[in-house]
Amino acid sequence: MTDTTPDIATPPGEQPALLDAVRALLQPLARLAVARGLTHATVDEMLRAAFVEVAHAAYPQLLEHRRVSRISAATGINRREVTRLVEARQRQPEPARSYPSEIFARWSTHSEYLDHDGRPKALKRLGAAPSFETLAQSVTRDMHPRSLLEELIRLGLAEHDEGTDTVSLNRAAFVPKGDEARMVGFMGANLGDHFNAAVDNVLAVGHEHFEQAIYADGLSEPSLAQLRQLVTQHWQAMTNDLVPRIEKMIADDDAAGIGSTAGAGNRMRIGLFSYQVPVEPPAPPAREPVARKAAPRARRREGDTE
Repeated sequence: MTDTTPDIATPPGEQPALLDAVRALLQPLARLAVARGLTHATVDEMLRAAFVEVAHAAYPQLLEHRRVSRISAATGINRREVTRLVEARQRQPEPARSYPSEIFARWSTHSEYLDHDGRPKALKRLGAAPSFETLAQSVTRDMHPRSLLEELIRLGLAEHDEGTDTVSLNRAAFVPKGDEARMVGFMGANLGDHFNAAVDNVLAVGHEHFEQAIYADGLSEPSLAQLRQLVTQHWQAMTNDLVPRIEKMIADDDAAGIGSTAGAGNRMRIGLFSYQVPVEPPAPPAREPVARKAAPRARRREGDTE
């Protein structure tokens, strides 16, 4: 089979900018790895596996033995290592769903579980809708509602009042506490999709993703606190508006036979983030040293007195 896959190289003029961008992305990755004890060897193995996975998908029309050779040439990784990494990739399990996260999202956005002010209701633990039992069963019947409630409480996302047997959502919890595995899972999923969107936009792969940001500096601490509150309010308003619409779209697609029940469908992630860090004031311009003229020494002439 003839290999007609074009080689894609970075134009020389863009190389410094690309290297700067990659360096900016690797710095926080290295910070996380060092803080959590991931060694360079571990991350290097994952990086090589990622190179092989992307190159493997880039040449689907090649016979397997030609494919391995082409991947090796494209990535600089030897053929034996490419074969090992391809086989390891095929044994990876599918990522598991996060039922507590889905319950948290539905409870905080679905009109059935919100009061007149748009805040999550305190729900009866058992009984007819709206109750925590029916909420949990609307997400999955593979796990008992009691087990899901215990997990939400453990993560700090919900509270159970045993006196009234009601369950309340802890809206102040944006991320699960005490569960680093789930927190880093969120981080990988969110940043991975964001990074993929940005790379698609740069490579102009045929479709664009929405990716915008607002940048501001020179903010005082009171202004920063006010801005953080505004960001939270805007996110909550957008979430409350979009989630019910998305759920209706999914239900309508399923009813029409064109949704997830009819095939794989499409997935979409919508996010908002804010990041703040102190900005060091610019250093004053360095002053060039002024050359001092040496004071002329008085010369003692013959005949001068002390």
